[in-house]
Amino acid sequence: MTYAFLFPGQGAQYSGMGRDLYEASQNVRDLFALAEDVTGRDLTRLIFEGSEEELKRTDNTQIAVTLVNLAAAAYLKEKGIEASVCAGFSLGEYAALVEAGILTPEQVFPIVVKRGECMERASRAWDERGGKTGMSAILGLPQGKVEEVLEGAGIPDVYIANYNSPVQVVLSGTEEGLTKAEEVCKAAGARRAVRLRVSGPFHSPLLKEAQEEFADFLAGYSFADPVKKVYSNVTARPLTSGEEAKRMAVAQITSPVRWTEEEQALLEEGVQRALEVGPGTVLCGLWKALSAEVPCLPAGTREQIEKITG
Repeated sequence: MTYAFLFPGQGAQYSGMGRDLYEASQNVRDLFALAEDVTGRDLTRLIFEGSEEELKRTDNTQIAVTLVNLAAAAYLKEKGIEASVCAGFSLGEYAALVEAGILTPEQVFPIVVKRGECMERASRAWDERGGKTGMSAILGLPQGKVEEVLEGAGIPDVYIANYNSPVQVVLSGTEEGLTKAEEVCKAAGARRAVRLRVSGPFHSPLLKEAQEEFADFLAGYSFADPVKKVYSNVTARPLTSGEEAKRMAVAQITSPVRWTEEEQALLEEGVQRALEVGPGTVLCGLWKALSAEVPCLPAGTREQIEKITG
């Protein structure tokens, strides 16, 4: 059986995620201890007891989701399941970089903390300029049609951030821009628009300041060449070197996530089963919109993982 590990990103978080894995596995407890040691943060309290509002802050979300993603991967390996190939949605790509051997856990935790801080700072700077920012999922309208509608409307400060499925894209932008974009997309036939539980205009040029700060920080890190195939959100192609992985980590902050293309590439590789390795089931839903033949199963809790492993 060839498995693809798919790691979720921001928006998948919930209070108490990963607790059952923590209680079941010494390896997971060791991973939490390592993350707390290298970041100096009380992550068990944040993840197991933090409020929805606290976990929504991107400087909290990024370390929390990454840690639970890696905890789920560790428990899968304990049960004998290894990935043949991996990919991660947005933030989830950092767990995939660890899975592929490009980053170590010791490296990834401070990196995602810094990424979250940069993005939170840049997002709050937009708030201070006179308006909140965020993201909105447009459902029921083909990707090409959304591109056409937005180009024709000429709405400033709105960008396509995620290509989620053939009929779902996510927009990133200012509050004013998103409201106008939702209206024109609905008028063009979109079934509905759903605001996401995130705190900034991710994967858009509005985070240019965050990108520049993060690039300076990453200059002090060495990224290893991959030992396992891992796909890039920016290009929807496998990363070929550590240097490329570092460049794409910087580019990803202001570039759209080409998830539909990544899923298609995984299917063309002959993956027999995809697993959503981390909290939630969003990626399973997106996968099913593209493929009915190859299953995608949730693997973010002890019960889900043990159901897969029998």
